[in-house]
Parts: sequence; structure tokens; C-alpha cells
Amino acid sequence: IANFMPSMKKSASPKVQRLEEKEEASLLDLPDLALECILERLSPAGLSSMAGVCSSLRDWCRSDHLWEKHMKQKWGKLIGDAAYRKWQIEVDLRKRKTMLECSKEKGLCGLVSKLWPFSSDRSKVDGNGEQSCYSLPVDSIMAWYLSLEGGKFLFPAQVYNRENGNVGFMLSCYDAELSYDSATDTFKARYSSHGRPTVEDNIEWSRLRAPAVDTPAHVLHVSDCLNELRPGDPIEIQWRRNKDFPYGWWYGVVGHLEPCDGNDLHCWCHFNDTVVLEFKQYTLASRWRQVEINRKEHREVGDEAGGFYGGIRKLHHEEDILTWKRLWPTQIVE
Repeated sequence: IANFMPSMKKSASPKVQRLEEKEEASLLDLPDLALECILERLSPAGLSSMAGVCSSLRDWCRSDHLWEKHMKQKWGKLIGDAAYRKWQIEVDLRKRKTMLECSKEKGLCGLVSKLWPFSSDRSKVDGNGEQSCYSLPVDSIMAWYLSLEGGKFLFPAQVYNRENGNVGFMLSCYDAELSYDSATDTFKARYSSHGRPTVEDNIEWSRLRAPAVDTPAHVLHVSDCLNELRPGDPIEIQWRRNKDFPYGWWYGVVGHLEPCDGNDLHCWCHFNDTVVLEFKQYTLASRWRQVEINRKEHREVGDEAGGFYGGIRKLHHEEDILTWKRLWPTQIVE
């Protein structure tokens, strides 16, 4: 038996060795292209979890090119230039805060090492000897995505039919500061208005868009489409109750002048300096039904009774027009 046992040990050792080698195989042993193909198929939650496995996977899973796809898929239609500019400001502020915190931490570590030079406390240093102030880079796309997802970053966008379909805002779109609630997959909007700001909860994605133009809500948009407007063209026009309020964008169509019978064969309305804008969600007798503007000299027109009409943009994309038609009220507004 004594002679038998060593022979058994010898015969088993290659198998054990091969098994140990097999168990030591790692995801990181894959070629870079294969590993990247795997990571590209992970969800944002999967990438976040994988980033916590080890420092090598952390660097892979935080890379911008992996998060660009997720950013575009979920937030691409809602994040515009204004939101990006605000995020850049946020990044600068976070960088300054991180530098200050790291400076304080290093100063404290230096003081501790002088008072207790043989201290074995390594809790503030990671496995690579880096300070614990190392964290997710604030200027990474992953950081931006997670800030949006967690509702920590309030960003500018526009809301259709604000205040839960309030009849006074039918077929309008207003600027707001939005925050996301991942638990309900809805948004909270904070509107800027005269006096106390208005807040609206539980806003669905279908009622949101990135700002259509890069014009602040209190600034008159420069109309560059006036010469090409013809009857039947869908448009959006700025409107505000008075000059203390921000503009909202309202949907309408170019109408025919009063002498015109609406027959395209005989219509000459597009040669006239006066342009009729119609808002057909209102009754024919409503003071909000029509407004006339001057094609050559249009700026802001209106008064305190009927509000003020500002800049105009002609709608060219079918998707924009279909969105307005989908929001059309079930009954005509007085």
C-alpha cells in the first residue's frame, strides 16, 4: 500500500494541475476585441457591477465609448446643447470640489503619519497605493449617465402641455428644469414663471423634448422663415401672457387672408406682407384663434389683453408635426 500511494499521487497530479490552470482562467485573458464585444452587450447596470470586480475591468467598464451607446439610446432625444453646457459647468464645479477634498485628505494623512509613523491603518489607500479620493472621473460619460439616472442632475428641456394638460396650455411647449425618477420612469419639472415657480410630477417621456432652438425662454427668437411661409405650413410661435413671463412655443398653421377662398389654384396669400397664423384648437369666435403678423417687419406683437407673440419657426420634420397632432385636444377650446 505504501508503494501504491505515491504512484496514485503522481498519476493524479497532472489532472489536478490542469484543473487548477483551468480555474485560474480569467475574463481578462480574452483578447481585447473579444472582451470589448462582451462588455458592449452589458446593460448600464451590468457595466456598473462589472466595474467593481477589479481595477482592470474598472477601467474597461468606465470607458466613454461603452457608455456613449447607452447615453444615446436613453437620453439622446432629450439632452440638447443647453443641457450639455450645464453639465460642463457641473463638471468644473465637481473637479474643484474633488481637488479640494483630495488636498485636505492628503494633508490629514501627512499629519497622521507624522504623529503615528508606524500606523498600520491602510483604509484610505487602495491596492495600487492611490489615495481614496480616486473615484469615477467626473467628466466621464458614465458619470453623466449615472447623474441623470439618479436624478442628481437637473437639466433644461421642454414639456408639452404643461401642468397635466391644463386647458390653458393645450398645444404648447414650455422650458423647464427636469429631474428623473428611475423608480417610476417619469420626470419632475420645475417651470420658471412670474412669482412662485410651478412644479409638476410624473411627466412621461412622450411629453418631453430637447429645446427646439438655442433661444432662452425670456429672449425673442429671430425668425428666419418668414419669407417662405405659405398657407398650410405648420409652425411654432413664441407666446407669453405678459412681458414678465417666459415664452412658450405654441403650435399653429399658416392660414389664408380674408379675401382668399382657400383655393390653392387662386391663392396669392404667400405674396402678401401680412401672414395669418391660425390656432385651430380654439373656436372660431375665440380671440386666440388667429393673429396677423408682418412678414417683413415682424418682431413681437400683441398686448396685455391677448398676450404677446414672438419668434416663429417653420416645422420641417414629420416627427415634430406628428407629435403635435398626437397631443391634439379631444374637444375645441373656448
